[in-house]
Amino acid sequence: MKHGTLLAAIDLGSNSFRLEIGRYDHGQIQRVAYLKETVRQGNGLDENRNLTDEAMQRGWDCLARFAERVSGFKKSQVRAVATQTLREAKNRDVFLKKGCEILGFPIEVIAGTEEARLIYQGVAHMLPSNQDHRLVIDIGGRSTELVLGQGLEATKTASFRVGSVAWSMKYFPTSEFTEQAFYRAEIATQAVLEEALSTYPRHAWSKAYGASGTVGAVADILALAGFPERQITLDGLDWLVKCLVRAGHASKVQLEGLKEDRRAVIGGGVSVLRALMTLLKIDTLHVAQGALRHGVLFEMVEREDHNTDTRDLSIQRLAVKFAVDSAQGQRVGRVAAHLLQHMYVEAQNSEAETLERLCRKLSWAAQLHEVGVAISHSDYHKHGSYILDNADLLGFGMPELHRLGLLILGQRGKLKKLEDELQDDEFAKMLMALRVSLILCHARKDPAYQALRLNCDTHKRRIHLHAHESWTQEFPQSAHLLKQESTAWAKAPWSFEFVTKP
Repeated sequence: MKHGTLLAAIDLGSNSFRLEIGRYDHGQIQRVAYLKETVRQGNGLDENRNLTDEAMQRGWDCLARFAERVSGFKKSQVRAVATQTLREAKNRDVFLKKGCEILGFPIEVIAGTEEARLIYQGVAHMLPSNQDHRLVIDIGGRSTELVLGQGLEATKTASFRVGSVAWSMKYFPTSEFTEQAFYRAEIATQAVLEEALSTYPRHAWSKAYGASGTVGAVADILALAGFPERQITLDGLDWLVKCLVRAGHASKVQLEGLKEDRRAVIGGGVSVLRALMTLLKIDTLHVAQGALRHGVLFEMVEREDHNTDTRDLSIQRLAVKFAVDSAQGQRVGRVAAHLLQHMYVEAQNSEAETLERLCRKLSWAAQLHEVGVAISHSDYHKHGSYILDNADLLGFGMPELHRLGLLILGQRGKLKKLEDELQDDEFAKMLMALRVSLILCHARKDPAYQALRLNCDTHKRRIHLHAHESWTQEFPQSAHLLKQESTAWAKAPWSFEFVTKP
């Protein structure tokens, strides 16, 4: 990555939306701008787990303001991630579709474990470089992430559905603070997080760090009250709970450092934090500078280097886990990339970045196209798609994994199941390249694909694959399968034709 490149990370949290803009400078990212808005989408989920119109509109309005700030940025310079509320929302596609249009960039809904990993990346990159074993916690609006790590590597990640917004709504619904309410909230927190005891025992880490909203808000209040700066202790939390109970109601709390955007969720946040520190035996929680958005920024830098992109390693690990034939996966990937490149042979230099991105995604699909065989050879493409839809692969957003799963689903069989997706030219070209590559590699040996010539007419959505008659005579099974493939695309938005010439 070139020094001086501007990067933007957008975090669509349950309580707040945040925009962090940084400039890449010799391995570090220097802050250029930071915007935060309290959107509180987490309390906009109705009883059916649908976002209300009001909650969606608050989010869209915020994204419109963020869009103005990142106007002119390239797609490779911006990454927007959404967390627990949009993981839960049944109507999230409605919000995301309009949200992406307003923002002008894709929005990824990331899994809880991926959120935890990115949080750790953000925290670790902004700590002194050492090999200490660290525990990192992040209490968000509707989820809490726990991570064990060493250096820059997260070794154990978990996400629990406990958060400041959710707990405030459930245990402090009228914003009244009583000892009994705090007791119930803390017992409920420990019931959810109890399983974390075996994964995050006290002997597994030497220092604990807290990231983001709740931790930062509590630390600010305690520091102004005379407690050590950038630290949270159980004594400090006990004092804070007594202050809240004494006030009796959120509107009556008079504490220096308590910001208005935190007032409505302070009860839930403090109860979760105190329960967590008690459960995990955290005597002192140190406030970290890094957070999810910083992890996203550093991840963008690493993705520029294929040797450090977490997604590549995740694909390799999944392939090994399901004992996929790696030689066949690499073979299919090489041929598919060759075909795809010829579909973009007339692309302008500005589209070179797009082609590289599509080739990487196609390579991942090729490496995992047989992952479903571990379940059953019958309908393995369906099993493979299911695995991708339900896997926690580090580095991937949920929509990206779903898209990868659709490529695997579409590798064989009728195309009607992907009728809507095939309206997307990029997806259609990738899928066609994958299907044709699988035909050419059906014998599980390197095919003579260099003798074939491919023509692509993007305007007419038509692709011709030309072969000499001598090729069809030498490879009759491949020729037969390619003619069948022409029929498969007959009713699709794109057409494929296999043409032989004397």
